[in-house]
Amino acid sequence: MRIWTNGCFDILHRGHIEMLAYAKSLGDYLIVGIDSDDRVKKLKGAPRPINNQEDRKKMLEVIQYVDHVVIFDDDENLERSIKNSKAHTMVVGSDWEGKEIIGSSAVSRVVYFDRLRDYSTTNIIEKVNNDIRI
Repeated sequence: MRIWTNGCFDILHRGHIEMLAYAKSLGDYLIVGIDSDDRVKKLKGAPRPINNQEDRKKMLEVIQYVDHVVIFDDDENLERSIKNSKAHTMVVGSDWEGKEIIGSSAVSRVVYFDRLRDYSTTNIIEKVNNDIRI
């Protein structure tokens, strides 16, 4: 069974790895979609991404849980990528519960993954910036 998940995956951290392991446990083929550099800039602001899309793609490709990585530029491209993946299940963060999820109509089920504590790229960037200022 094919599983889909997506995100920026800008600075990989334990929360990403745990979510990818969980997603892979739901099927036998995990497809990860990543936001293009332009899309990350639009969503997160000018200093992002920290790592460019090719570097982010390469880092994900070497993780044992990940079978395939695709880059998408916009909502239409994301939805098309999910449809083309022929995924059965989509894994998204629990912070998306109750919100519209692009591509959810292309899968049989959506599964929510609870974030691990304070693991987030934004928190990592803030911590690094605060440590530098000291």
